[in-house]
Amino acid sequence: MGRAKEVEVKVIPSKVANPFIRTHHYSGKVVSNSCLHFGAFLDGGLHGVMSYGPSMDKSKTIRLVAGTNWYEFMELNRMAFDDYLPRNSESRCISQSIRLIKRNAPQIKWILSFADGCSCGDGTIYRASNFVLTGIKKNYNLAELPTGEIVHKLTLESNPTSPRKELAGAAYSDITGGKYNFRKYVEAAHGKVLVGFQMRYIYFIDKSCRSKLTVPEIPFSRIDEIGAGMYKGERISIERRHVDEYCLQSESAKQGR
Repeated sequence: MGRAKEVEVKVIPSKVANPFIRTHHYSGKVVSNSCLHFGAFLDGGLHGVMSYGPSMDKSKTIRLVAGTNWYEFMELNRMAFDDYLPRNSESRCISQSIRLIKRNAPQIKWILSFADGCSCGDGTIYRASNFVLTGIKKNYNLAELPTGEIVHKLTLESNPTSPRKELAGAAYSDITGGKYNFRKYVEAAHGKVLVGFQMRYIYFIDKSCRSKLTVPEIPFSRIDEIGAGMYKGERISIERRHVDEYCLQSESAKQGR
C-alpha cells in the first residue's frame, strides 16, 4: 500500500467538505442532504472528501434489504479526490470511513452507492472496496447542457419549483406543467440526454444483512457480458478494462461520484 497507509481519514464539517466537493467533483455540486463528511488528509493537507447522507428516494431504497429500519442505512452520495494521494488511497479511504461509521454509529447496517458511467465510471473503486453489485440499468436520467453542466433528473424533481438559470429563471415545474417530464426539460434547456449504465452497489457493515437482500447479487463479470463497462460515458472493452482497471480505480475516484 506504500504511503496510502499514511492517509488519515477523519470527520470534517460541511463548511470544509462542500467547497472541496464543488472544486473537485465532476458535477461541481454537493448533495443537499449530505450530513456526514469525511476528509482524507496527507502531509497536512485535505486531498479527498467522502459525503454520506440519506438516499434521495429513501422509501424505495430501504426495501433493498428486508427488515431495514428507516435509520439503519446511508448512501455514499459524493466522493472526490485530488491528484495528490498515492495509488490505492481511494479504496482505503472508503474502508476507513466505513470503519468510523461502524464504530460511532452502530445503528447503520449497510451503505448504498451508485456508479454512473455517463459521468464517471462503472464502479471499479466500489468493487475494490468489497461492495456487492446489486443493480445494472440503462440510465436516461442525466442531461448535458450547452454549457457542459451535467444535470440529474432527481435534482430537478427534488426542487421542482426552484428557478433554473438554463431556463431563464423558470422552474422545472413551469416547463413541465407540474409533471415530472425530464425530456421536456431537456428540450427547453437545449440539452441532450446522456445514455449509459448506472450500477448500484451495497456494502454490508452488518454481514447478516447480506442474506436479507431482496434483489439478486450480480457477478461483476455481468458488466462485461452486457457491455456496460464505461468510463466518462464511453464504452470500454473487456480487454482494456482488465488492463486498466487498477489505473481507472484511482482516476474514477479523483473525478468523484
